[in-house]
Amino acid sequence: MIDKAEILTQPFSGEYHEKVYDISNPWNSQDWTWIKFTNNDLSEWCGNFRGFPRKVAVSKMQTCVLVLTSDYLFRLSTLNGELIEYESQPQYQNLTVSPSGDFILADYYDFEIIKSTLSEKTYMDSPIKMDMIKFHKWSNNKLSITCDEFLSWSHMELELDGDTFELSVKD
Repeated sequence: MIDKAEILTQPFSGEYHEKVYDISNPWNSQDWTWIKFTNNDLSEWCGNFRGFPRKVAVSKMQTCVLVLTSDYLFRLSTLNGELIEYESQPQYQNLTVSPSGDFILADYYDFEIIKSTLSEKTYMDSPIKMDMIKFHKWSNNKLSITCDEFLSWSHMELELDGDTFELSVKD
């Protein structure tokens, strides 16, 4: 069972057991992402994913891993590492997992929550129109976020409550 996942640079040949996750598509880029997976028995292996690396997150509650690249959003099972589903050409730039195990995605302007499948996403309301959203870190069940306010270009700090999923402007 997968416990941990992290983005790597291309490993040396033979350094890890490798599994390739490639979707046949004429629009694929030439970029690849390498993710090192650590299982609960501390064994390690590497997944190769089509597209430039963006983010990876593991949810023990949903028993899955999301891998975000420039070409795809991959959803894998933490039980066996098998591909469950994928989304082509995602516009997402950020990915995190809440302390309760829900995935949170952001493109440049909006947030979405994934509680089950990739096709069942919920948009989140925001107190401001946003641009250039960046996730930072979780602290006391609150996610620190920065963005620019759309059209005024003021740099803003926001906070996302991990229980209610309410977004507020930080004082």
